[in-house]
Amino acid sequence: MIRAAAVLVTLALPAQSADFEFCWQGNNGYRMEGTMSVPDPLMTRSLLTHDDISAFFIVGFKDDIALGTWDMRQLTPTTRWNLSFDPRGMVFPTGGMHDSDKGQAWNAGGQADDCGDPGFGFNSGTNAQDLCVNNVWHTDSMINRYTRFPVFAEGTATLDCGGVALLGRLPSSDHTDAHTGAHSASQ
Repeated sequence: MIRAAAVLVTLALPAQSADFEFCWQGNNGYRMEGTMSVPDPLMTRSLLTHDDISAFFIVGFKDDIALGTWDMRQLTPTTRWNLSFDPRGMVFPTGGMHDSDKGQAWNAGGQADDCGDPGFGFNSGTNAQDLCVNNVWHTDSMINRYTRFPVFAEGTATLDCGGVALLGRLPSSDHTDAHTGAHSASQ
């Protein structure tokens, strides 16, 4: 009876999660910073996908001026959303098709021209790694598709992405809009 009660209590506890931060440096003053959260029980897998991520947020910059943000809470049935994460290597795999396990499509598909207007997205496919801003593919942000894209446990590294300090944590349900500085509740 006591053992059964202990199991029920354990199952009722909220799952713990691992929080991560990352920084991408593109060409010509473009950069992106982000955070994500993964439930701890999934961290033993060799490859995680977008279906395994419990929270995800990115913000883009050009010469330290905010271009836009994207949060997986904005996901709709038409959003391009593919994420692959190797938790053992602490890296986002790159170099393959944007919709494969060796590519990334974070609110931006293969042509990076479908992130919404206003909108922001990132793409890593067979051509390059690059950004989408307001449905415009920013080819001047492109870097080599095989450029390593590391991920760090939150607070374990001082990330230098060529600009101001990283955000430091996932946004709460009440966060500041990167364009206006105004607070808005999540939808």
